Amino acid sequence: MATLCESFTLCGLGPSGGVGTGGGLLALEPGPEPDHVLLTDRGRTATLFKVSDQKPLGCWSVKHGQILTCPVVCNFETHEYVAVHDDKVLRIWKNKDINLDKVFKATLSADVYRIHSQPSGGPLVLFKGGGVRTLDALLEAPQQEIENIISDEVIKWSEAFMEGEQPVLIFATEKDGDFFVYVQKLKVNSLHKYKLEQQESSKPLSFTAHIKNHVITLLCLYSNDSVYKVLIHLRQNTEEEEQILAKSLILKLSVSGSALKGTSFVVLDKDHIAVLGSLTASGEESKECLTIWNTKFQTLQTSKELPLGTSGQLWCYEEKFFFTHGKVLTVMMYKCETSSLAAAVGKLKGSQTPDVSSFVNWNTLGDGEQVDSFQSQQSVALKSESRMTLRSKRNVAKVQPETLSVGQLLLNLKDASTSTFEDELKRLVSKAHTPDFQATIGCVVTALINRCKANPKYYPGNLLLQIVKTRDLSYSLCPDLMAVALEKKDVYLLQTCLQRFPDIPEEMTYACLKAFLSISETCLQRIDVNLESVISYIDVEFNDKGVKTEIVENGFSAEMEQDTQDSKTTNKTHPTTGGVFCPVGPQKAALLNAVLHSAYSETFLLPHLKNLPAQQAVLFLRYLYYLYVKCSEKINSALPGMSSPTVNQIMDWMCLLLDAHFTVMVMLPEAKKLLSELHKFVRAQVRFYSELNKIEGSLQELQRLNHQKDPQTYSIEVLEII
Repeated sequence: MATLCESFTLCGLGPSGGVGTGGGLLALEPGPEPDHVLLTDRGRTATLFKVSDQKPLGCWSVKHGQILTCPVVCNFETHEYVAVHDDKVLRIWKNKDINLDKVFKATLSADVYRIHSQPSGGPLVLFKGGGVRTLDALLEAPQQEIENIISDEVIKWSEAFMEGEQPVLIFATEKDGDFFVYVQKLKVNSLHKYKLEQQESSKPLSFTAHIKNHVITLLCLYSNDSVYKVLIHLRQNTEEEEQILAKSLILKLSVSGSALKGTSFVVLDKDHIAVLGSLTASGEESKECLTIWNTKFQTLQTSKELPLGTSGQLWCYEEKFFFTHGKVLTVMMYKCETSSLAAAVGKLKGSQTPDVSSFVNWNTLGDGEQVDSFQSQQSVALKSESRMTLRSKRNVAKVQPETLSVGQLLLNLKDASTSTFEDELKRLVSKAHTPDFQATIGCVVTALINRCKANPKYYPGNLLLQIVKTRDLSYSLCPDLMAVALEKKDVYLLQTCLQRFPDIPEEMTYACLKAFLSISETCLQRIDVNLESVISYIDVEFNDKGVKTEIVENGFSAEMEQDTQDSKTTNKTHPTTGGVFCPVGPQKAALLNAVLHSAYSETFLLPHLKNLPAQQAVLFLRYLYYLYVKCSEKINSALPGMSSPTVNQIMDWMCLLLDAHFTVMVMLPEAKKLLSELHKFVRAQVRFYSELNKIEGSLQELQRLNHQKDPQTYSIEVLEII
């Protein structure tokens, strides 16, 4: 889930800070403390702001006739501020300084492009000729000669990182339409030059990068509304003077015929990027907006229209966006949660973004309409083409399927027989991966679901299950799939979706939980479900379908355990030696485990859990209590087996369920007894671990003595613990 939250104005902008090209700010940099930012305008002034208070903490200006040509940065080691005005004049000052004419000044021998400051290292100075120096080295000899590395090339972007203790600086240049990337490691004085692979009829507009495991990931926003990824390995040894960097497409900024002309972008996490630009559609006026995209699922998650216009600049610090909007600098907070992607996509309908859909909607297509799919060079989204008159359906059928787009093929199959329909979809799914492959799979599933809705007797459960099991799908790619599975009571498909979809909304998770708890054990015995998560701790006897377990005492008295009552909906069960039995059969236990493993947000799930019927809530709590006892058998943090619930998952769901139903449960006799048993068991566990803590030191001493002595002959040792 990715959402744009509330926004506020940080400050107004001067005449040079307006919208459009050449407007905006010179830069925005992090300040010396959290919640502080340094704002440098396109003139003489730099201002330190405390964001949460929306007030300036300090403001410094160079005198008339001078101009700041390099953004002000903070030296995190000395808590000083560093700036360059008139290309060569270096200034350094502290918070208490007011007049910049009286602070430290040094004139350098070459023009400065940018100063980069890292929290764990000193500032790095990048010159317009490509030379790099540390600030300390420059202060020792300000007039030292700076080499010219890039000759006629012009620097377009730069960034600095720390790889362990090694500072690394990367910058991109342009010359005659060709773009180059330089990577310099200062401590070893290593410089590598690369050339970006050319893209036909497009060029990079913006760059961003991050480093991990000695690999720089460079992301490039191109003018063809695409984002590409380039990998640069720092540890490779090569004799080539200029390597060609291959790039791969990770995102197409296009949705249902509307293309986003991005101007700048930032990386939020491994799966999300934010893009600022203009959303354009044929025949409509372009609208500037801020968008968040999921690169893994090729999905636009949320968008915010900016009617007053922007300067095309975007910064991101501490989960806050900073951008100009009209004549002010706006701060907008955001949240990214991998577990709630679909919830964010669903909220697009209520936002100010265009009404978009990545799938064919057969209810809105006439016989004279075609659907065209933007292929790998265009988009993953499908759109309706302008009306075209087809000569006849027979002529359409003569077209080879390989030449048809996905949308056209699905439209032609609308009235096909069931066998032909499924055969063609299977062939489509089995094709090799393409940049729009996930959207194609989403279209296939949507086509199947639409046919199910049109014909209630038709339900290709096996085909849907096969697609979900073998393909990297998400809830947002086929939002109606689980709803239809609920209607058909296909619990096996629901279980598989819960295990594989990372973005199921909390409302659907609750609907699955309620369905699993309400279905009878007799009905479940006739249904195939995946029992991998339960077979390791529930012994299934196929003769009487009973459930047997054995609880080993773990530091608590068996006298404190009392027999719990069986639920009316469960089969015959066998009590354990500790008096705790599994209240549900293995099939229902496996389904409930899938719910326990699903991702959720407490804020969104709790309101739905309050609607769970009391008897089902008690049954679910009884099962959670059983799982907790099982985890405590051998002091394990998780139950044995594949995809079994962990202690943290069990306790989180138990607390969430009690928060939702505590006032009801204390009024029910069977629930009151269960709560009492749960309280006694938890109290016994706390007492048991408290006793273990008392002998922790003695056990560590025994372990130390055991390592010191290694007797070569047989011996009997007596250790006395005092």
